[in-house]
Amino acid sequence: MERYSKISEKNKREIVLLRSFPCSYGKCAFCNYILDNSVDENEINRTNLKALHEVTGEFSVLEIINSASVFELPKETLEAIRKIADEKKITVLYFEVFYSFINRLDEIKKLFPNQEIRFKVGIETFDNDYRINVFKKKITINDYSTLKNFYSCCLLICTVGQTKKQILNDIETALKFFKEITINIFIENDTEIKRDVELLKWFLNDIYPELKDLPNVEILIDNKDFGVYVQ
Repeated sequence: MERYSKISEKNKREIVLLRSFPCSYGKCAFCNYILDNSVDENEINRTNLKALHEVTGEFSVLEIINSASVFELPKETLEAIRKIADEKKITVLYFEVFYSFINRLDEIKKLFPNQEIRFKVGIETFDNDYRINVFKKKITINDYSTLKNFYSCCLLICTVGQTKKQILNDIETALKFFKEITINIFIENDTEIKRDVELLKWFLNDIYPELKDLPNVEILIDNKDFGVYVQ
């Protein structure tokens, strides 16, 4: 288990993996990070403050990820993030957020008046039917103009049922509407979602070489590539 890391390529930043209350949405079919959730607020805060203590401010950029979204972090943890961000002269903060919180984003911005807040949203795919019925992430996105509220998005690829056309469309759409994107290659994790090995071979051979050097694209071949993980 690792809760603190530094990302020294492309978008240089520190990153911490925090614990949170259970995801208010529920459980997506592919997710096992939800196992890191807790209802013990004291334990959550103890874990998070220990991880945040590692932050140095080296890059002036800090990414916060957790087993839900920023809105499931306890108040004490949020206050600790604000204090450390100010003390370490962090100028940019990344937070994960669920799409349905789109009307509450200003709440987080007000908590961090001294930092630029960049919200990262898990879209997974722009195929509404696949997102809802396979990934069990029950949000429908028809008005792409709403995506301007988020800085970055995550895509999940190479799962059984996806197609080359779908993946290419997802990447093209994400690059059009977001300043940065993260492409996550699915790693089997005892959930009902399975990896499509042939899609993986195709992506690594034909698509990955074209994308890997783009400054606004990060590709996680393994879900431990950012250096933080709970598995």
